[in-house]
Amino acid sequence: MLIFGYLRASTSGQDATRAKDALKKFARQHQHRIAGWYVDNVSGTTMNRPELLRLLDDAGWDTLRKQIADKQLAVVSLDLPTSHLALTSVASDEFTRSMLKAINGMMLDMLAAIARKDYEDRRRRQAEGIRKAKAEGKYRGRVADAQKHELIRTLRLGHGKSLRETARLAGVSKMTVIRVCSDAEE
Repeated sequence: MLIFGYLRASTSGQDATRAKDALKKFARQHQHRIAGWYVDNVSGTTMNRPELLRLLDDAGWDTLRKQIADKQLAVVSLDLPTSHLALTSVASDEFTRSMLKAINGMMLDMLAAIARKDYEDRRRRQAEGIRKAKAEGKYRGRVADAQKHELIRTLRLGHGKSLRETARLAGVSKMTVIRVCSDAEE
């Protein structure tokens, strides 16, 4: 079974990875290991949780929920005691296991729905702010990083590096390399 850890800081001044050792210890106590990590080091006052959304997108929440159910897997949150009770002998009878499964499934569905709504609300508010700033003549858009673009052109066009190598060396996506090089050719 693959287990992925999601970590989030309570304030922007904290380090979300502080909880990593506690999660690793918890997983070891239950004879499991964590296969990968998703870390949001953002304030608890913001709804912007890109890593949570990435986890949900990577897994595809509906697909993931179905796979969890089909394989009778448990999602465990240290902050949600009902989730890790399912891993203990407390859930010894079928009724208790069924109730915990139903409660945890409902909680996960609600958390996924809230995360998706928060993301969509943030994007909507951002678009509204951009429209307002444009109307007031204050919006400049994102300014291109001229040095980064020059590095990309030098690596790709000047030195003939591959698309993948250029992206890796410049620290950008392959699509950025394609866009910058296409702009240079025009």
